[in-house]
Amino acid sequence: MFVKNAWYNAGWDYHFTQSQQNGLKQGKGALVARKIAGERVVLYRRPTGQIVALEDRCVHRQAALSLGVKEGDNIRCMYHGLRFGPDGKCNEIPGQDHIPPKACVRSFPVVERDNWVWVWMGDPAKADEALIPHAVGPSHPDWNVKTSQMQVAADYRLEIANLADLTHLAWVHQGTLGSDDAETRAKYTRIKPTFTATSHSLRTEYFVRNVPISRFLAHLFPPETRFDLWFDITHTVPCTWVLHFRVFIADGKAEGQPTGPLVADTWTSQAVTPNDADTVDYYYSWGAAKHCEFPGLSELLRDNLDDAFTEDRHVLEAQHVRVREKPDFQTISIIHDNGPSRMLRILDALLAAEATAATRPLTVAETETA
Repeated sequence: MFVKNAWYNAGWDYHFTQSQQNGLKQGKGALVARKIAGERVVLYRRPTGQIVALEDRCVHRQAALSLGVKEGDNIRCMYHGLRFGPDGKCNEIPGQDHIPPKACVRSFPVVERDNWVWVWMGDPAKADEALIPHAVGPSHPDWNVKTSQMQVAADYRLEIANLADLTHLAWVHQGTLGSDDAETRAKYTRIKPTFTATSHSLRTEYFVRNVPISRFLAHLFPPETRFDLWFDITHTVPCTWVLHFRVFIADGKAEGQPTGPLVADTWTSQAVTPNDADTVDYYYSWGAAKHCEFPGLSELLRDNLDDAFTEDRHVLEAQHVRVREKPDFQTISIIHDNGPSRMLRILDALLAAEATAATRPLTVAETETA
């Protein structure tokens, strides 16, 4: 169901007691519980600021370590007092001197990048930081990025399909990201993207030409103004979606890159983290370049995403219920399934590769080192 040898997003850095304005904070109760790709994880900061990620279950009776307390570099289970170091090894058992070698919990590799916290859920020896997707975070000096998050009660594959198909803007998001006029709707439903695939990602680029601005920005421009929109998307599995979105005054051309005056240059970085088969955590941001921003624009972009993703959430949660009710229901494919099909094929190829690796016989060398 989930690719294990992959980086999953555990949230924004400030979720783990880091303030972007005031530096590191070390609250005594700063233990953050997450469920990532079916695994329960507890995260906390060491006094140095480095984040630790451990399996959120004590080796004694599976009590939740996230209900424990931090003690310097360590975390103490508050059921019977076992204390674990950042490597997951138990270093104290109150009432006994001997610590069994098996008294340890799983430790996960963690990396902070672009104001996101990434956790590697698979084999630690395969934790390749080069696989962490590019993003533009709120600490970037050239962009005024605002962040948000929500939880969605749906299968993460539905989120992947939704993000890989922006033609739904014409229908789901008429009052937010899209527009309700027939001309804009027609152009969104006739998008002709260019796809570039890798083993872990799909880049999608396309233009929407000579349209009114999206409904939520319409009050900023004269009603007769026409725009060219440039979408440059990198969609990475398990599921990170990063869009460089630019708006130009329409240049009157029908094809090619827009050449009119640039009026908005923005990035939105979005990460979908599956908790289990039925829920995901959604971390997202949007912000404008400081060189062409005006006061309040980035807040407006972020707030509009809150509204738009609430619209998505209603659609996806209802869809999830119906898929669970009739998993064998015979659906059809339409032209707008091109992007989603490509992304899900990338995901399924990685899942199949891990399944094959898990079932193959060990080599002699692997047997000797096991």
